[in-house]
Amino acid sequence: MSVARVLHLSDTHFGTEQAPVVEAVLALARELLPEVVVLSGDITQRARADQFAAACVFLSRLGLPTLVIPGNHDIPLFNVAARILNPYGGYRRAIGMALEPVFSNERVLAIGVNTTRPSRHKNGEVSREQIDRVCTQLRRARPEQLRIVVVHQPVRAVVESDTANLLIGRDAAVPAWVDAGADMVLGGHIHLPYVVPLPTNSGRRAWAVQAGTAVSHRVRGSIPNSVNVIEHHVEGGRHHCRVQRWDFDGGNRKFATVDSKVLELSR
Repeated sequence: MSVARVLHLSDTHFGTEQAPVVEAVLALARELLPEVVVLSGDITQRARADQFAAACVFLSRLGLPTLVIPGNHDIPLFNVAARILNPYGGYRRAIGMALEPVFSNERVLAIGVNTTRPSRHKNGEVSREQIDRVCTQLRRARPEQLRIVVVHQPVRAVVESDTANLLIGRDAAVPAWVDAGADMVLGGHIHLPYVVPLPTNSGRRAWAVQAGTAVSHRVRGSIPNSVNVIEHHVEGGRHHCRVQRWDFDGGNRKFATVDSKVLELSR
């Protein structure tokens, strides 16, 4: 039995990273050798050249396939001219030209969606065109693939105060994506890890998977640096999937499993 793994990181906020935690993430990636490492936005703290350079070094050291999308922090905040005239210039120079990359192999399909908007400070949005594009890509997925959509802002909240951070357009996007075949929507933004079911029109089972901040000191409350490991395999025609939450253990200077959820997928 061959298990496909996806390492889900978010909100690295380079410029506020902690060196021991960065090394621990790299060690975990080397240990797990995932199919792809997903970074769901806020790669930098303030979209500065040195912060993008640090992120670029991190990605190079990973040495693994990656799918990276921008977050609201990856657009200049104080450099108003750059925000208006070339909001993704620094991101594209360091990370790559694609703002909505797609990763696909025999076992995983991951579709990136750029939910940032230069006209908004932190809120994210998804357009009708983006919804339709993702649906088309999902419908082309192979039966054995785990189907993932990656956004920055969350599509479901578990804390009332986070409802203001929810992705604008989610009420149209999420049911459409799930009905088109999505198994999960990965996100970040609020530095709070959780896994909850997604709404659907057809009764398909799908999940919102949120990650905490991977390496930044900007942790939320008592939640330490956190990443997700998603495992998926097909056996006897049945799909098996689980999401593990790994937290940084400062005493041992490495990440350790603190939670594991088995997810029911629809096929």
